[in-house]
Amino acid sequence: MGFNCGIVGLPNVGKSTLFNALTAAGAAVANYPFCTIEPNVGVVEVPDDRLDRLAEIFKSKKIVPTTVEFVDIAGLVKGASQGEGLGNKFLSHIRNVDAIVHIVRCFENPDVAHVSGSVDPARDIEIIETELILADLETVERRLQTVEKKVRSGEAKAAEEHAFTQQLHALLAKGEPIRGRPYTPEQMRLLHEVHLLTDKPVLYVANVSEADLGRETDYVRQVRKIAEREAARVIVISGQVEAEVIALPKEDRPAFLKELGLAESGLDRLIQAGYQMLGLITFFTAGEPESRAWTVSQGTKAPQAAGKIHSDMEKGFIRAEVMAYSDLMVCGNATSVRERGLLRVEGRDYVIRDGDILHFRFQV
Repeated sequence: MGFNCGIVGLPNVGKSTLFNALTAAGAAVANYPFCTIEPNVGVVEVPDDRLDRLAEIFKSKKIVPTTVEFVDIAGLVKGASQGEGLGNKFLSHIRNVDAIVHIVRCFENPDVAHVSGSVDPARDIEIIETELILADLETVERRLQTVEKKVRSGEAKAAEEHAFTQQLHALLAKGEPIRGRPYTPEQMRLLHEVHLLTDKPVLYVANVSEADLGRETDYVRQVRKIAEREAARVIVISGQVEAEVIALPKEDRPAFLKELGLAESGLDRLIQAGYQMLGLITFFTAGEPESRAWTVSQGTKAPQAAGKIHSDMEKGFIRAEVMAYSDLMVCGNATSVRERGLLRVEGRDYVIRDGDILHFRFQV
């Protein structure tokens, strides 16, 4: 899987419409039970034209794209962290996601009531952010109790952990999120253990009407201003349009998007933004049995990339045979890549690049 993200937002911001549209794109959608509540989980294939081209060149019998998992979190309203709308239970479902997609209503529609009575993106963003901070504050307070016991028992490094946890508590108590701050490797490890919601990167999705696609409204500018302050990303999507796109046969979608002045769907742009935000890249394995896409973090070395395929391949890694996608496109086939001396043999320290086509040699 490429990555997973939790979709949050107030009621009636278009969150469910977008979720249904996004995950209808060839998705396997299922309900995953958590406690007594079942959030919607959709797994979506990541579109990548390179994979289709590889399958043509290698005459692959099967194409396996990488995927993105969307977790639709309902019930977030003001007071969610204290149980309003059962939001505190839903918040627990996104503690293990890689990123948060925050859907913000940027459209007027008298037939769709706003939970706060009017459209106000800045206010809505503040409500959700406050609930995430309050949920984290409760988590950190429980953590402090645990760490204080470690300090009393004299555990090694407990004092350092206690000091850091107090720092986190102070930030949250001031209403500030945890993300976007410099942390030491040890502090990063501690943060990873706690799974704080405001430590996760946020992608803002401004949900506009079809009529407002392609123009910068005051509502969208509000979202961009907040995102700029947080060094976050923003994409503008119309849930209405995305639903119409998915309802069309696949071959008719490009023409429909072109009529609207769009080069690609909102799903494509959301996935691309997610990859960039999380620092992810794609490598490929290709042959007659199948062509497959794999997702790894930037900076991943060859043995760890092999481990994405199977743990035995990482343990027994010998070398990686590498060809660049761009070289293959110029040469036309793998044989020509080899004949021109463009097939490289790399060792354990090789850092994977986006678009690498890899064949791993390993011993069991």
